[in-house]
Amino acid sequence: MSMTTLLRSLVEAVVPTAEAHCDTADGPAVVDGRRALETGNINYALKWIQPDGEIELAEVFAKSLVVRKLGADAAEVADRLFLETLVRLHRMGEGVGFTGIQPAGTSIDPIVVAADRALEVGDDRDVLALAPAERRDELHRRFAVALGKKGFDINDVAAARDYVAAYVSFFKYAEGEDHAHGHAAHGQHSHQANAEAHAHHSHDAHR
Repeated sequence: MSMTTLLRSLVEAVVPTAEAHCDTADGPAVVDGRRALETGNINYALKWIQPDGEIELAEVFAKSLVVRKLGADAAEVADRLFLETLVRLHRMGEGVGFTGIQPAGTSIDPIVVAADRALEVGDDRDVLALAPAERRDELHRRFAVALGKKGFDINDVAAARDYVAAYVSFFKYAEGEDHAHGHAAHGQHSHQANAEAHAHHSHDAHR
């Protein structure tokens, strides 16, 4: 396949598509998407989408890996397409729309920043201090669930998706939503259905 054909196939695959933490260029989905491109391991990205989006993402991923070798400009186009496809599919899994990846440094709600930091350091005191008193117990419970699922083998996609489900549930509640939905609910069901099949995998932390 020629470079022209590959580039055309990428451009034609772009689908024009509400802003959220995962829509930002320095958000967790995009960071993992870049890690997938750099390592050649799509599993870093697969955990952010539902199973019914795997074929589409895998096709774009395979083309992107080829095209990004053709030069800096081609790599920029390929990477952008893959990352936008990843975030769009993730947002669709949450039942919401996608209008593009917001630039790095985009202003994020302080409680969301605190929630991210809480999972990074394993301490949720700062995020709890920003939450209404009546929501703190449930927020702490969701934090504990997400933190407990954070250690996993990246190649155990079911376990990785289970972590993302808990992650989304924690962040949605921190943002003021009362119920997990979309990707979170599906991820929990998916992991439960596959728990025995994946019991032999290790759960080492990758982040």
